[in-house]
Amino acid sequence: MSVYLREYLTVVWFGVAALAIGGLLLGLAALVRPSKPSYDKGIAYESGVDPVGIGWSQSQIRYYVFALLFVIFDVEAVFLFPWAANVERYGTFGLVVMLVFIVLLLDGLVYAWKRGLLRWV
Repeated sequence: MSVYLREYLTVVWFGVAALAIGGLLLGLAALVRPSKPSYDKGIAYESGVDPVGIGWSQSQIRYYVFALLFVIFDVEAVFLFPWAANVERYGTFGLVVMLVFIVLLLDGLVYAWKRGLLRWV
């Protein structure tokens, strides 16, 4: 076996060990913990208030779209920090690439704004 594949074998062994230890601990916890099921433990609990009615309700898609837009722009903003820390090292090429990246971000923001996706209500 080559040295290159042997390094991957080390990663596989650590993965197997992690899964084995996790499974062992979960199995041990299942054996040790007390199990006394009841109806009261199975109902939904929220802030100490007894649940009323059914637990199903339909959510509007705009909340998910708003959250997804937040995550996308938040993750993309994370890419700005390493660039800002090393802006001198990247020089003019790094500046041009980052300007293209920011223009694409702003294009997505303007698109979402024009479609009305940023309106909360």
